[in-house]
Amino acid sequence: MTATGIERWWSGGESVPLVVAGVRREVFVARAGSGPVMTLLHGFPSSSYDWAKAVPALAAHHTLLMPDFLGFGGSEKPAGHDYSIHEQADLVVALWQHEAVHATHLVAHDYGTTVAQELLARRTDASLTTEITSLTLLNGGIYPELHRPEPGQSALLDPETGPQLSASLNAELLAAALAPTFAGSYDPGTDVAQMWQGLSREDGHLHAHRLIRYITDRAAHRDRWVDAMEASDPPKAFIWGLLDPISGAHMAERIAERMPDATLDALANVGHWPPLEAPQRVAALILAAVARHDVRRHRPRRH
Repeated sequence: MTATGIERWWSGGESVPLVVAGVRREVFVARAGSGPVMTLLHGFPSSSYDWAKAVPALAAHHTLLMPDFLGFGGSEKPAGHDYSIHEQADLVVALWQHEAVHATHLVAHDYGTTVAQELLARRTDASLTTEITSLTLLNGGIYPELHRPEPGQSALLDPETGPQLSASLNAELLAAALAPTFAGSYDPGTDVAQMWQGLSREDGHLHAHRLIRYITDRAAHRDRWVDAMEASDPPKAFIWGLLDPISGAHMAERIAERMPDATLDALANVGHWPPLEAPQRVAALILAAVARHDVRRHRPRRH
């Protein structure tokens, strides 16, 4: 039987033992390329494999670090666990320490954008030892009050229906739930099938109602995370699919309003999943954002 794309992805990476929130965890990490470090954080309910299509272009210029968050993809999936954004940020910090990363460009999508916001907050309070040299965010609920969850997300979040939905989740239900989040012109069949394979590995889909509690984390820590994002000084870029019903054009409008000095690249024909729907374009925009940072950093100061 021919290995699927995500199976080849797993075979090309490794399981790394990391101490996360005081507990030893096995965390899957994919690596590629050479050059300045770039850390890529994935979304819900997927995995680092979301970045696979963009890897060739990015790896030509950067050393890529792409972890699966706890409970996702090839990482450990503890049952009955209270997953949190703070814990996932601990995972990223532990990975940076394990890899001796002193500085990194940070790129994040969806769920990962919230982890990035917590990392920025730690940078603000001087508890982060790794320097974030630039920040690029793609479609995520960075302003929680504007986030428009899909019906399936709301059902998963409900204390009564959530565990029932997790128990009955299958590939067909996942495909139906995610279909509205892609642009209508895009066929997500293969992508969603790989997503299901990552989610269901070691019965991880049974914990989906626990993983989705990041939505309540966002509400609880809204001011900390939004303030850190808006006030942070690393160069910021936003690559945004406008057809996203969850965090699309309405979120882009707030970004432009609140962070006018940031770069905002609006993708008019893309939905919630830019790394999957337009990977070459996304990779080019990420590299352009990093290049702008490098130009500013090396520009002579005026006296």
